[in-house]
Amino acid sequence: MGKALIIGCGGVASVAIHKCCQNGAVFEEILIASRTKSKCDALKEKLGGGKTKISTAKLDADNTEEIIALIKAFEPDIVMNLALPYQDLTIMEACLKTKTNYLDTANYESPDAAKFEYKRQWEYGDKFKKAGITAVLGCGFDPGVTGVFSAYAMKHQFDEINYIDILDANAGDHGYPFATNFNPEINIREVAAKGSYWQDGKWIETEPLEIKRVYNFPQIGEKDMYLLHHEELESLAKNIKGIKRIRFFMTFGQSYITHLKCLENVGMTSIKPIIYEGKEIVPLQFLKAVLPDPASLGPRTKGKTNIGCIFRGKKNGKLKDYYIYNVCDHQECYREVGSQAISYTTGVPAMIGAAMVLTGAWNKKGVYNVEEFDPDVFMAELSKWGLPWKEDFSPVLVE
Repeated sequence: MGKALIIGCGGVASVAIHKCCQNGAVFEEILIASRTKSKCDALKEKLGGGKTKISTAKLDADNTEEIIALIKAFEPDIVMNLALPYQDLTIMEACLKTKTNYLDTANYESPDAAKFEYKRQWEYGDKFKKAGITAVLGCGFDPGVTGVFSAYAMKHQFDEINYIDILDANAGDHGYPFATNFNPEINIREVAAKGSYWQDGKWIETEPLEIKRVYNFPQIGEKDMYLLHHEELESLAKNIKGIKRIRFFMTFGQSYITHLKCLENVGMTSIKPIIYEGKEIVPLQFLKAVLPDPASLGPRTKGKTNIGCIFRGKKNGKLKDYYIYNVCDHQECYREVGSQAISYTTGVPAMIGAAMVLTGAWNKKGVYNVEEFDPDVFMAELSKWGLPWKEDFSPVLVE
């Protein structure tokens, strides 16, 4: 049915590539492109021979002209940006100039500041519309499925949604004293940044990890969770009718918090360059180099994740609560695609979102977040491709 250029070959990209090959009826051909071509070749060797034709290429995703040249040579129907969020704009620019559909899993982030916002990407809206192409932003799990959950709740459960709490719990144990479940640089920047939430039309900022709650998660149990800033808060505040407050919470164990605070105190989480032995290095990038590669955690990680949204709003004039969530098992994910559940829960929705565009199920020209599309087909595909969801109509609310 279509061709996809997949940029990136890390943990998330590996899952998405596995799933594209499973969905060969839609993904007739894929080109895997990364700075490290050997990783692309290894995946091709592992997955080749099926319905999906696979090729590989070396690519510097910071170089727009190089991306343009590869798009022109391959002529994909969509570019799946599964590289770093620093590269969103260079890839979007290449897609605009070649009139190619675009999808990513995380919003643009400047390498020079821990600032996460959609503004720079939303500015492409009119240009993409004029070019007759679609950009799907934030099509992982959170952001991504959490937005689809919100659109589904708005369509089927509520007349208006007033409160959303997004809860991301990981009860996985990888056995290391300290490691991150996705790109260490992105993960630590996210957690170390100031938190914020949307309330009554404005942002309220908090100190890093200042707000803590305890929640009893289905199939996981009680976990400590902390309020963070997260990109889908920005888009949901704009797109969901009746919103008064949106918050995002993520669970962390005490060992993770203790190690992170220690690393912060000695300057290892800094993104400001320093001179070491005559060379300029960024401490956080050095730390990333010595921490375990998230892609290596799969065989070690046991336990489950639980990610979902608790909604409070009104239906037919009456207050209503609604919780929709997914539980994913780390070991089951590893048995299927050789990855832990964090990469799995992001890579599967990326494949589904690209399939939505290739099949025409999502066919709006311009730049959109996932909650701006019809959620129903996507929700059905989640269960089909390994991320079944559950509903609770009387959930415990977060205070």
